[in-house]
Amino acid sequence: LLIVVSSPEAISGSLHSVSFAPQCTVLAPLPRAGFLASPPTPSTSSIKSTPHFSFHSKYSLVILWFYSMSFFGFGPPLSIKVLLHGTSSSSSSSASAGNPDLLVLDAPPASSAPSSSPEGSPSSSSDVPRALVKTKGGAASQDGASSQDNLLPMYTTGDTVKGTVTIKPTSNKKVEHQGIRIELLGQVELFFDRGNYYDFLALSRELEPAGDVSGDVELPFEFKSCDMQHESYTGINVRLRYVLRVTVTRGYGGGIVKELPFCVRLVQNLPDINNTLKMEVGIEDCLHIEFEYSKAKYHLKDVVVGKIYFLLVRIRIKHMDLEIRRRESTGSGANTYNESETLAKFEVMDGAPVRTESIPIRIFLSPYDLTPSYKNINNKFSVKYFLNLVLVDEEDRRYFKQQEIQLWRNELI
Repeated sequence: LLIVVSSPEAISGSLHSVSFAPQCTVLAPLPRAGFLASPPTPSTSSIKSTPHFSFHSKYSLVILWFYSMSFFGFGPPLSIKVLLHGTSSSSSSSASAGNPDLLVLDAPPASSAPSSSPEGSPSSSSDVPRALVKTKGGAASQDGASSQDNLLPMYTTGDTVKGTVTIKPTSNKKVEHQGIRIELLGQVELFFDRGNYYDFLALSRELEPAGDVSGDVELPFEFKSCDMQHESYTGINVRLRYVLRVTVTRGYGGGIVKELPFCVRLVQNLPDINNTLKMEVGIEDCLHIEFEYSKAKYHLKDVVVGKIYFLLVRIRIKHMDLEIRRRESTGSGANTYNESETLAKFEVMDGAPVRTESIPIRIFLSPYDLTPSYKNINNKFSVKYFLNLVLVDEEDRRYFKQQEIQLWRNELI
């Protein structure tokens, strides 16, 4: 609704009987215009509200009022749902409580059940999701809401993504369109550049040519043997996601878009070379220690085994910790931004060590929220993992040394 007011006097008014949640944007007055004395406050409830406005202007003040629900018939005329084969929409499942659009995995046929070859990679492709996995930070459902309990269907590279798009009018009127298409997109989003997606995968299928929709329409789709090269990731400053996007093109009123995100996991082969990590560090004439880890590359359910050996101790150590740290790097060159977080912390020693003392280490990785290491994905981001050894003396001075390790996925679930 567009309201244009021109008056040399102060004007006040109100909009009555608003039975939906409006959003208001106030544009600045024209040159030499007066100021806004009482800006309209948008209602955030779904009950009836009366937003007021009051202003003084010598020329014009333009108020754009956008309604978030259908008003005067300008709302979305079509309802769109995307259902993947091998899933069902259920509101009775405990996993989808409170979210009727959440997908529930049906029992897949035995031929498409996930399995692994001796090398660790999936033995065959599948045309149904292999599992439902919980995503970090929640994910948007088909109705646009976000839920911490959302589960996403999971695929791997080489799988076939197929399903059905159901479209129906929200009223009894016939809705004309200029074509319906579905896209499978792989995207990287940098949170400091939110809203701009960098596509590294884009597949498209035309579902229906120009025409009209007067009743329920079911449109099957299929993307065969998709080459999904990167694993899904949600971090502090970056997100790598896969999404199915349905677009109904219209000549007026803009297109109608609906998205269904899904997850991709990649099984990697056992590294050919996995050498022992061994390093001697310290402070000259004060502290010399040697730490050794059994290997440098670990799968996500592996165990870190090692030892710390004290060669020289001339400072009084109070305690020693070992941390698992993740470093996320976004951007490139001079614009690279690093963000680190500590995922786990273990106290491996309490008290002062003596010369020649050896401290054993054994850390299980499976309880922690770890991902494979990512190296320069689409020239946008990298993710590295480190084992960080921290010693604290009696004066609370900290001495630390970190060593990079590589993580890889040996099984899908």
